[in-house]
Amino acid sequence: MPTVLALETSCDESAAAIVRDSAVLASAVASQVEEHARWGGVVPEIASRRHVEALPQLIERVCAESGVAVSELDAVAATVAPGLVGALLVASVSGRTLARLHGKPFIGVHHLEGHLCSVQLGDPLPPGPYLVLLVSGGHTELVKVEAPGRYERLGRSHDDAAGEAFDKVARLLGLGYPGGPAIQAAAEEGDPRRFALPKGRVSRPEGGFHPYDFSFSGLKTAMLRQVRALAAEAEASGDPLPVADLAASFEQVVAEVLVERSCRCADDHGLGTLVLVGGVAANKRLRALLEQRCNASGLQWRVAPLAYCTDNAAMIGVAAAHRLAMGLTSPMELGVAARLPLGDAARLYETAPAF
Repeated sequence: MPTVLALETSCDESAAAIVRDSAVLASAVASQVEEHARWGGVVPEIASRRHVEALPQLIERVCAESGVAVSELDAVAATVAPGLVGALLVASVSGRTLARLHGKPFIGVHHLEGHLCSVQLGDPLPPGPYLVLLVSGGHTELVKVEAPGRYERLGRSHDDAAGEAFDKVARLLGLGYPGGPAIQAAAEEGDPRRFALPKGRVSRPEGGFHPYDFSFSGLKTAMLRQVRALAAEAEASGDPLPVADLAASFEQVVAEVLVERSCRCADDHGLGTLVLVGGVAANKRLRALLEQRCNASGLQWRVAPLAYCTDNAAMIGVAAAHRLAMGLTSPMELGVAARLPLGDAARLYETAPAF
């Protein structure tokens, strides 16, 4: 069972973890949410600076808590793509430096592969293949997982990711950042059926619609028009804007779209298990609807543990351990990339650096 120190700094969470196989020996995350909330979103330069400040302390902390010294590790891993380039460089340079100093292999990890592996930190998975619905701030994808490192994308968002839609609608409603938790909190007392909102579909050039793909641009436009109309009525009548009902209606339609298309995809491809991962997987309404629909249709389902839905280093460590078990490591010269499709993750383990 390899023991791996994993580092994650792809966006606005600084994280370190020590993982042995799929067991987390220690995990620590330093969040920057409050700082970026002042600006309504992540400021890349600020994120990079905070990673530089936080990461050394996080590494020391997980080594102390786990009782594992760097010299006792089997490998050092770091997220190298996709993400904010300046932020990615902090974990990548730190990881490669530690690996070189202590004579350990370095493993560059694709961030989405980390999310796919996060479910392994919870209950055991039924035998594969299985379907993963990955929903986060930057990605909304349906991925068929055959085995570690063997992935096939079956569906995706053609515009905003679900998490981005939550952030933008939260801003429209005057709620906080990040949008997912803010909308969930506002929606608790709302009526999810008060406003009829569209379930965006993506047209095919040859006619019809992509059955498993997502689009949230039309939903955002519908919300904008609804809010403007209600604001005009509120100004005339003096009634407050029904923020709770708007938030609940938006949250409900997003959950329905994600679950309906995921269940259809799993059924059409003969996949008996549906897995939910990513930051948006923390949403209570989405988790409840997934459980309800899967139970009704006979699908087995799993959700990543709540602590490992948002960005963390433990999931990166699990992904790295799988690659190490395959005999794969990354060249020390490997850089970072803002964009890299999940299907190209194998390039991170080629002899010549991919970038």
